[in-house]
Amino acid sequence: MKEGIICLVALALWLTVTVLFIGFRPEHILMAALILGLFFACGVTRRLVVALLPFILFGISYDWMNLLPNYEVNSVDVGDLYNKEKLLFGIQTAEGIVTPNEFFAVRTAKIMDFMAGVFYLCWVPLPIIFGLWLYFKGQRKGYLHFSIVFLLVNLIGFAMYYVHPAAPPWYIPLHGFEAVPGTPGNMAGLSAFDEMTGLGIFNALYGRNANVFAAFPSLHSAYTLVAFIYALRLHSGKGWQIVLGVVTVGIWFTAVYTSHHYIIDVMGGILCALVGYALFEYVLMKSNSFSRFIDRYADYISAR
Repeated sequence: MKEGIICLVALALWLTVTVLFIGFRPEHILMAALILGLFFACGVTRRLVVALLPFILFGISYDWMNLLPNYEVNSVDVGDLYNKEKLLFGIQTAEGIVTPNEFFAVRTAKIMDFMAGVFYLCWVPLPIIFGLWLYFKGQRKGYLHFSIVFLLVNLIGFAMYYVHPAAPPWYIPLHGFEAVPGTPGNMAGLSAFDEMTGLGIFNALYGRNANVFAAFPSLHSAYTLVAFIYALRLHSGKGWQIVLGVVTVGIWFTAVYTSHHYIIDVMGGILCALVGYALFEYVLMKSNSFSRFIDRYADYISAR
């Protein structure tokens, strides 16, 4: 009963804040109903909900960034990042020195357009699938380490969005070097995948993006890297290691190829992943109280 009350109060608080300050969407009710249904169905599904808390908190924290747009906290970097990218990674062409994004924008290929879409569709689903695989394989403590680091990396990245709001590479050709609050999202190079497949996936995703000034660091570049690190750490098998390794590198390339991120952004995302992993494994887990908490958490979701 105590756990049930906590669950109901937490969901009520989340829905109230979301509806009042962000706006109601049908998926909010769907998510709440799914959580409630699984929580109260039986012990097995209740433990699954508790295990999925890091991913649930990731989704809520991402949505709640709309409570206070980062461009209202600090000025947006549009030109400085572009100039640094050109200085560090500029490519000499007949038209002069261009950024890698500008270089690829006029050198596309159908196969790369298609694979770019495939890689980018993996950025969140693949780590979640990997986490569920760990959970149902019985590696509950390993799953917890991975899922909590995934959440921690997100929180580090979200904090950086507020410290250093940054425009993506596609912004400058469309809007120039002045940041305009409320600028709608853009598919950029990923539009080729939508046109090729007729699915409209990225149009739906980026059309609802309320804040485009969150390019640095590239969390797209961090998510599957975290999964890859734990696939190695937990000896999850060559299959997972190869898939996650290939997809990770593919996402790094896609981020630049489609003009969604600079190489600097990708490097920032990689750094976020490494910092989050090191902070959890080599700082937090060295604390006896935190380590005991993880042990109790693992015991709870492992109970039969």
